[in-house]
Amino acid sequence: MVNKNKKLRNNKKLWHSQNFLHSTKLVSDLLQKSSINKDDTVIEIGPGKGIITKQLAKQCKKVYAIEYDFCLYEKLKHLFGDTKNVEIIYGDFLKTDIPSNDKYKVFSSIPYNITAEILSRLTSVSNIPEDSYIILQEEAARKYAGDPYNKESMRSLLLKPYFDLKIIYRLKNTDFTPVPKVNSVMLHIEKRSNALVEIQETDLYKDFISYIFKMKGRNLRERLKYIFSNEQLKRLSKNIEFKITDSPTDLNFKQWLKVFQYFIIGVSSEKQKLVYGCYSKFLNEQKKINKIHRNRKSYNKL
Repeated sequence: MVNKNKKLRNNKKLWHSQNFLHSTKLVSDLLQKSSINKDDTVIEIGPGKGIITKQLAKQCKKVYAIEYDFCLYEKLKHLFGDTKNVEIIYGDFLKTDIPSNDKYKVFSSIPYNITAEILSRLTSVSNIPEDSYIILQEEAARKYAGDPYNKESMRSLLLKPYFDLKIIYRLKNTDFTPVPKVNSVMLHIEKRSNALVEIQETDLYKDFISYIFKMKGRNLRERLKYIFSNEQLKRLSKNIEFKITDSPTDLNFKQWLKVFQYFIIGVSSEKQKLVYGCYSKFLNEQKKINKIHRNRKSYNKL
């Protein structure tokens, strides 16, 4: 039996973490900017009041709308009870099963307080969506997309070998209810047909990038001193055109890809071992930070 008192407490937290679009025309325009068509299966994360869900139902073959807020879920079930190509699912997207084989796309205006967790799952599940269209805070989108919208970040560099990320629309604050204090955009995350890092090198690449960004040091010379010799670093800086006094964010993705390629062929196996496990450590640290961040936000909203 559902504990409705517990659900209502959760609803209070969730209601304050999400802003809802209110213009049907805007949603229709946003869908026109996507690749979604009548043959597609689409997952919507946090459908809220169903304004996106309605438009998706008109444009694609099947919609799976996953709603964690129990009150909204009940309203959505009533609203779409007779819509054959819409299935309303009560649950947490972060824990809900995703199709293991079938192709699908994602189109969602997500709760901003769990952006990192949602994007992490969308880009790491065994069956990755062909396309994801995510409405999120502009600051977060710039961090994930990196150059040319922002300097590269650890997150952007971890994703770019496998995904093409583009900001395709900037929304107005007044497009939402309630009106958010932050700017919002729609980010397109497209899975690359051919990864830019070989599959057998994926773990090493993630460990390498994590090591660089977690290592202490004011510049690349200090952060890379245990991996590359001074001579190697000088040669790399000349060939790839960066300064050894640059910070990790001063290099673009293509430059980092070349540095990694040299790391594979030009560095001893003993030195390569220095980066092993760095990505797993980063993920564990991030889980702890996200948990603390969510708990603080939920407490402050009560």
